[in-house]
Amino acid sequence: MRLMKKSKFVFFIIPILFQLFSFTVVFGEILKIGDENAKITVKVFSSLTCPHCASFHEKIFESLKKNYIDKNKVKFEHHAFPLDLAALNAEKIVRCASSPEEKFELLTKLYNKQSKWAVGSDIKKINEFLIKIGYDSKISESNLRKCLDDEKKQEFILNERIAAQKEYNIRSTPTIYINDKKYEDKHEFKSFKKQIDKLL
Repeated sequence: MRLMKKSKFVFFIIPILFQLFSFTVVFGEILKIGDENAKITVKVFSSLTCPHCASFHEKIFESLKKNYIDKNKVKFEHHAFPLDLAALNAEKIVRCASSPEEKFELLTKLYNKQSKWAVGSDIKKINEFLIKIGYDSKISESNLRKCLDDEKKQEFILNERIAAQKEYNIRSTPTIYINDKKYEDKHEFKSFKKQIDKLL
């Protein structure tokens, strides 16, 4: 699992947010899919530039969606926990999509192409790659650029990260909870399925 790295992003952005914003999470901004009244809630705290997060999504999410989320047995929540500016901007692109389903489709595309866009330190090049992925998902370029410049969206995302750190003391990504119990088994669907089935 990827340990959080100290960075200018953490040292300068987060202290400012402590002063400017409350810890209240705007729940409408949390990415979630599935029946709101499902017996099981899976929460995944992820940074979109984290390779282990992409691996978890690839190995578990699609099977979980097919076998449990689409059958109203599980509600799935993606909690933004960006560890760098590229991950923060990717989260803003995801929120450019209109419906929850479209947001998760875009999330999947970003994870699938992570090795291409989440490289280097030139944020302008990274942003252009993110815009291309969003454009390929039929979101207009103008809307995508507005999303990247949307300070309100950025506040929601960073406030969500701060609230997660306060409540769950996140030390690495991904951090996964099943009904508020931390999942610490293998990142493979077979092991994850066992934990889900115990609760059904």
